[in-house]
Amino acid sequence: MTYTELTNDEAESSGPGGYAAARLRLLTEGARSGPPRRAALASLTDHWLAGLFEAATEGLTGVSLVAVGGYGRGELSPRSDLDLLLLHDGGDDKAVAALADRLWYPVWDLGLALDHSVRTPQEARKTAGEDLKAHLGLLDARHLAGDLGLTASLRTTVLADWRNQAPRRLPELRELCAERAERQGELQYLLEPDLKEARGGLRDATALRAVAASWLADAPREGLAEARRRLLDVRDALHLVTGRATDRLALQEQDQVAAELGLLDADALLRQVYEAARVISYAGDVTWREVGRVIRSRAVRPRLRAMLGGGRQAAERSPLAEGVVEQDGEVVLARTARPERDPVLPLRAAAAAAQAGLPLSLHAVRHLAATARPLPAPWPAEAREQLVTLLGSGRPTVEVWEALEAEGLITRLLPDWERVRCRPQRNAVHLWTVDRHLIETAVRASAFTRRVHRPDLLLVAALLHDIGKGWPGDHSVAGETIARDVAARIGFDRADAAVLATLVRHHLLLVETATRRDLDDPATVRAVAEAAGTQGTLELLHALTEADALATGPAAWSAWRASLVADLVKRVSAVLAGDPLEAPEDPAPTVQQERLAVEAFRTGGPVLSLRAQAEPDAEEREPLGVELLIAVPDQAGVLPAVAGVLAVHRLTVRTAELRSLPLPDGVEGSVLLLAWRVAAEYGSLPQAARLRADLVRALDGSLDIEARLAERDAAYPRRRGVVPPPPRVTVEPAASRQATVIEVRAQDAPGLLFRIGRALEGAGVRVRSAHVSTLGANAVDAFYVTQAPGVPLPGEEAAAVARKLEETLRA
Repeated sequence: MTYTELTNDEAESSGPGGYAAARLRLLTEGARSGPPRRAALASLTDHWLAGLFEAATEGLTGVSLVAVGGYGRGELSPRSDLDLLLLHDGGDDKAVAALADRLWYPVWDLGLALDHSVRTPQEARKTAGEDLKAHLGLLDARHLAGDLGLTASLRTTVLADWRNQAPRRLPELRELCAERAERQGELQYLLEPDLKEARGGLRDATALRAVAASWLADAPREGLAEARRRLLDVRDALHLVTGRATDRLALQEQDQVAAELGLLDADALLRQVYEAARVISYAGDVTWREVGRVIRSRAVRPRLRAMLGGGRQAAERSPLAEGVVEQDGEVVLARTARPERDPVLPLRAAAAAAQAGLPLSLHAVRHLAATARPLPAPWPAEAREQLVTLLGSGRPTVEVWEALEAEGLITRLLPDWERVRCRPQRNAVHLWTVDRHLIETAVRASAFTRRVHRPDLLLVAALLHDIGKGWPGDHSVAGETIARDVAARIGFDRADAAVLATLVRHHLLLVETATRRDLDDPATVRAVAEAAGTQGTLELLHALTEADALATGPAAWSAWRASLVADLVKRVSAVLAGDPLEAPEDPAPTVQQERLAVEAFRTGGPVLSLRAQAEPDAEEREPLGVELLIAVPDQAGVLPAVAGVLAVHRLTVRTAELRSLPLPDGVEGSVLLLAWRVAAEYGSLPQAARLRADLVRALDGSLDIEARLAERDAAYPRRRGVVPPPPRVTVEPAASRQATVIEVRAQDAPGLLFRIGRALEGAGVRVRSAHVSTLGANAVDAFYVTQAPGVPLPGEEAAAVARKLEETLRA
């Protein structure tokens, strides 16, 4: 006797208590998991419910108990609902109602979730006709107990209705799937995905079963059952780990779920989930395209038969490229195509499809995957040109690339792709997995090909810039080596391969330098010029920087970052053109700055002005901010005081520069001038008079900034989430000859700049300028500090200041 038979007997003989014990033992039995456990749990529940039904009917006929939905498919996860239909012939309503009570209450008493209904076959059929979700549930109806003929009749009727109504119901189902995807996002890219509702999840897999049941079209079956099994296994583990009926794979539970499944870590778990979701999403794309084609052809066929006198017209085939034609809205292979003799054909077909904005047919991709010869190394020139054409096709590139990847053609062409395929990026700034981000970058770069002299190098660099993320260590360093090898393999000469390697190695250089370094420091500009080497490489690096940031997400690029990068590129370009790079002198104060300085000295207190920047172009996502000029008599504590007041008023600091301003002849003393660019976190900017009043109080000690920030945090407590990594403070020794550069990487939070400024003041160093950059929840700030005489800190002292600052931020 099997384990399932033993537990079924126990459940029948011991009633609800026996079922509960057998269920608990089944769920905690470590050796059983996956489909066997789901099937055993469904069988155990079947026997228990059948026993309840038989004991409760007491001679009542014309009734049956039916499992529908996921339970009907026998897919019971540990915390799944029991979807049940009590079917009756309409004879004795009171007896049926009493029977329902005797069935539902034992289920509720055990704390099991129950989705139940009581209907006649006619009522069930009517409900299915009005409610698409109800119809989908009934497609998986399975008899549990009672009148088998009643259940069989309903199943037959419901299935016949589904097939007869398919041309009307399937577009409705497709719209339902699209609306759900819009709400829930794509499972294959989300860091906290809903395994059921997101696109590519279990709901979509069920929808594909419904399409197959209509006989109108069918989904690609290869890998689909395995993908569904993987998602169900993850959901089982999630239920066991959390003890709740949840489908959302939250960050804080991913390591435990991975351990439950015997996986290495949360990244390995997400990668499996993404791979499964990708299979289901691609199957959905192919299936819904076929549904649309069939429905259109059915609508057109009667008219064609009338026009042609009953004859059948062959589908028109339009040539697109050698061996590639368009047929019925898809790209297919020509009848004369010979993939086994033409190794470039997969890339030629893909490029033709992307250029035409058409999908590659499933049959064509599979035929290419099964028969095409591998490309020689190095690739012939045509293959390289077709790859560049594919990458430069804009948005249609994504769908074509996914079709090639679904059949393994991408990793065959680019073996290094396997390491980044479906690889998650645990950074809220990133919208995509590594591989999809690379394709998105190529899509963005395709819009910049008219800006550069070598668009082919730009597009290939976009495809490869993060290829090193599949390897340990700095991904830019690892990617440089990989890019050089790939470039040689696909047929670029040594000089072009060197440029590609440089682009990959330094793809973050411009944006990091522009937002974290002092652009007036000659060492900053000189270092970038040395890395770029030539005007052509700088031009490519500029376009790649923008494409990369735009493909990352809205938090990675803005009008402000664009202006800083453009300014840096202009300065570096001048150096590469041979213009001398001299150490800048402190610029003479403007009339306004001099007026503020004199007024600050005369009054003995802070004086400030707010001036809005020019409005951005309509295409820009945000303005450049507001210029805040503050003049304060030279004294200690100015940086933390100003930063604290700005934090209290919910102002975001984008750049900050501090310098001592000499007073006019005949006036002794000096004034600190702070030229900052700020933006309102939300709402409108505060009035300058309010800022000045709070700044006066902060400087004289009557405004307790720390208490005010703590009070605000207490009033609006932050939600629990993933514990961020600890702050890190480093010294960048070669970044400047005029000052010591201390870089801070930390979780962004109100008052962070205030805490940093107070710690630096406490260390006795002078902050000459600050360069603030925020990417999502991460702040990366650079501070140029000097000793009191205005010279850089000695090495040991700089390291000590950095350690102290890091300890302060960790506290």
